[in-house]
Parts: sequence; C-alpha cells; structure tokens
Amino acid sequence: MPYYSDWTLIILIPAIILSFWAQAKVSSTFNKYSQVRNSRGFTGADAARRMLNANGLDSVPIYAVQGTLTDHFDPRNNSVSLSDPVVDEKSISAIAVACHECGHAIQHNQGYALLRLRDNLVPLVNLTSGFSWPVALVGLLMMASGYAFGGTLFNIGIILFGLVVLFHLVTLPVELNASNRALRQMIDLGIVSPEEQAGAKKVLSAAAMTYVAALATALANMLRLIAIRGSRS
Repeated sequence: MPYYSDWTLIILIPAIILSFWAQAKVSSTFNKYSQVRNSRGFTGADAARRMLNANGLDSVPIYAVQGTLTDHFDPRNNSVSLSDPVVDEKSISAIAVACHECGHAIQHNQGYALLRLRDNLVPLVNLTSGFSWPVALVGLLMMASGYAFGGTLFNIGIILFGLVVLFHLVTLPVELNASNRALRQMIDLGIVSPEEQAGAKKVLSAAAMTYVAALATALANMLRLIAIRGSRS
C-alpha cells in the first residue's frame, strides 16, 4: 500500500522480532528435547493413547501425518494427528507435543467454551482474513479520490480484521489450557518421571510462545490499520 506514509511499518517491527524469536525458540527447544529419550519408553502415540484412554476417550483415533510440527486435533472427526517426529519417537518432545493435542481432545469432549468459540470462528476468519486488507486498500484509494464512502469502506476493513484479532485472542488461552492439561496428565499418569517434567514444560512453553507472537502480530496489524485511518482523516 504505497499511498500512505510507510512510518506505520514501524508498528510491526516488535511483533516481527517476537515472531522470529518464538519460531527459533520452539525449533531449538523441540530439537533439543527430541534428543532426550523419555525414561518410560513411550512413543508420542503411546503417550497420547494413554492420556486419551484415561479420560474416557478410547474411541478417539490417532493418525500419523507427514511433516514436522503438523500435529493437531481435528474436531470435525474427533481425531488426533501426530507428525513424523512425534508419533513413533520416544523423546520428551514427542510425548509433550502428543499430550498437548490430547489436551484439545479433552477440551472438545468437555465442551470447553473457548474451544467451541474458536472452532466457530474458523470459517468466518478464513473468509475475513483474506478480505480485510483489500477492503481497506480500496477504501483508502477511494478516500484519496474524494469519495466519502471510502472512509466507511476502510472502517469495514478494520472491523473485518478485528475478527482475526479476536480469533488469536481466543486461541491463546485455548492453547495454554491444553498445555496445562497435558503437563498435569503427564505427571498424574506417570508418562514422565519427576526429572523429565522440567523438559516437558519447556517444550510446551516454547510452543505457547508462537501463539503469543501470533496475537502480537495481529494486534500490531490492527494498530497499523487504525494509524493509517487516523492519518487519512
């Protein structure tokens, strides 16, 4: 968007730095504890099955998926998918990531309100995230051309992007809650030994920082839109 002053890009710099740091942190922490075998000899799939069964979720299937850190819980078919470095590996990283995804399965089973809200926001955000900036751009160009409706259109773009911010705002506590459930169950079910708890917590904490960074980036972009709107008023 070359028309407005590029000074607004400054708003994004802290969030960009945080995002790079968070990605580096999760990669380094995951790789470090991928080299540490858990004393119980559980694979990621073993740990996931143990946690699911202990919570009455025997019918929830566990699938293997390709890629790295592509692990996820799918509420559409109530399944847990674990990536190659997790499903058959016996590391601290593998069991921590696997149990985190099972945390989402437990949330889903218990009707965790924030998870339901996030799932309901997904299709809406998938639509609005692609339209918010183009709508704002068209509004900005119309404002530059003297069309009064341009300001209204730009405001609509801001509102659309606000849904993206809301999604990330809801996602963060959902992910933190899943990690807390995972760590608690890993301890209670004997999936990790007392000596391994700190490593598992570090893996989960590093992963959580990526969601903090995503929220920070969304908020920075929202502030940037508001700053652009203010400079054109």
